[in-house]
Amino acid sequence: MSTPARQWPMLSVLAATAVGLLTTAVGQARVGCLVIGIALIAAAVMRRALPSVGMLAVRSRFTDMITYGVLGVAITLLALVMEPGPWLHLPFLESAVRFTVR
Repeated sequence: MSTPARQWPMLSVLAATAVGLLTTAVGQARVGCLVIGIALIAAAVMRRALPSVGMLAVRSRFTDMITYGVLGVAITLLALVMEPGPWLHLPFLESAVRFTVR
């Protein structure tokens, strides 16, 4: 397989992240962050499922999966609880914010 064809996992994650950044730049921050988070979760899935992912493989398979997965889930959760009008309500989050901000 040629070099550009082997890089499709990396290019797809970069393209989705670019779409998320552009969406955020035009004023749709929640949707843009969701796209970025989902792109990172997809990177974790591709790193686990595909035998060869080209430059998407940075470290060991386990480390890549954990890194991409944790960052993807964190960004997705932050996008879901973003103000104003969060799509996901976490009761412990309100008390944690009240405790830290005072």
